[in-house]
Amino acid sequence: MTQYAMIIDLRKCVGCGACALACKTENNTALRQNGQTHNWADFLHETTGKFPDTTYKTLPVLCNHCSNAPCVEACPVEPKAMFKTADGITMHNAERCIGCRECQMACPYSMEEVKRDGEYGEYSVISYNEESMPTQPFYKSNKAIIAGCTSSGLDTSRAYRATPPHRTKYDDPDYEDVRRSNIVEKCTFCRHRIVNGSQPYCVDSCPAGARIFGDKTDSKSEVAQLLKKHKGSVLKQKEGTEPNVFYIRTYGVK
Repeated sequence: MTQYAMIIDLRKCVGCGACALACKTENNTALRQNGQTHNWADFLHETTGKFPDTTYKTLPVLCNHCSNAPCVEACPVEPKAMFKTADGITMHNAERCIGCRECQMACPYSMEEVKRDGEYGEYSVISYNEESMPTQPFYKSNKAIIAGCTSSGLDTSRAYRATPPHRTKYDDPDYEDVRRSNIVEKCTFCRHRIVNGSQPYCVDSCPAGARIFGDKTDSKSEVAQLLKKHKGSVLKQKEGTEPNVFYIRTYGVK
């Protein structure tokens, strides 16, 4: 049976941010507000060593779509709002979600940031939509970016006749293009694209081809071949969650 996985080639990734911008455009996620980030595709940046002998690297992060997903186990509703699909995607149903955030607290990748910054999911593994939090508040403001020099967000949206990023009118039984308040949300591997034979938008948008997506059980797939060629690593392997986002090779700028 098909089991989807994503590989991120760190030797190709330079942290340009194209994947994160593509994700926000495709899924119409909110800007940062009230201490919350809503980036389903995000980054961790690390500088190690002592000047002048230092190394910098960027690590793209997203929902790991774990085979043994603690968020699914923690979801208290029946049928589950957070659940696994037959093809291995950790999916979230917006209608069944009661906003209890138990999934966030169970996720070891979100909890790392809770301990460090005192808030949920700083790098948005699972995000929570605050009440009355506009998706794109910037584009409803009539305040100029630079007084007397530039237009405002409201001017831009009026000229465009839509609220950027353009709303994606996809049809999926489990999630909406703009999520409601008081529920959680997260990366879905762009299931609405996969079912139509397309790749996740972050994969299509990476200019370096650093993201590879496919069926890890198909020996002929690029994902399976790369995992066989390179020893892929996962985040927090000791947690036993069996992530389906793998990292291969290394990259660092000295």
